[in-house]
Amino acid sequence: MLLLECDFDSLVDKVLLENLSKSLCDKDIELLIVDDEEMKRLNLEQREIDKSTDVLSFPLVECDFAPLGSIVINIDRALVVSKNLGHSVEQEVALLFIHGLLHLLGYDHENDSGEMREKEEEIIKKFDLPQSLIVRTQI
Repeated sequence: MLLLECDFDSLVDKVLLENLSKSLCDKDIELLIVDDEEMKRLNLEQREIDKSTDVLSFPLVECDFAPLGSIVINIDRALVVSKNLGHSVEQEVALLFIHGLLHLLGYDHENDSGEMREKEEEIIKKFDLPQSLIVRTQI
């Protein structure tokens, strides 16, 4: 189950995100949608990086009844990127959600041999979404 916390309901396709979540795991996931200012604060507080970012993932302690973790998405960045790339903000949020969820599942594009990129592409194709976050950042 997806536990969504946000003030931007009209910009999120909850059904798509729930389906993405169910396709990858059977654990609950907390999703927070925040603005740029809050994302910068979280990034500084949690990672000691004094700038905003598009998505953060926070895994929780492994335990049968606990959620897998939390994903935080920057809606301000999603709005700008979706407009610049010509797809919907709902699709951009879905791409960020996939990226964050894969990190919660243990994938790490900064240290793997392309496994996260491959998995991301597989999911994107299955759900007919735009180009992946990893691919876009490598161009």
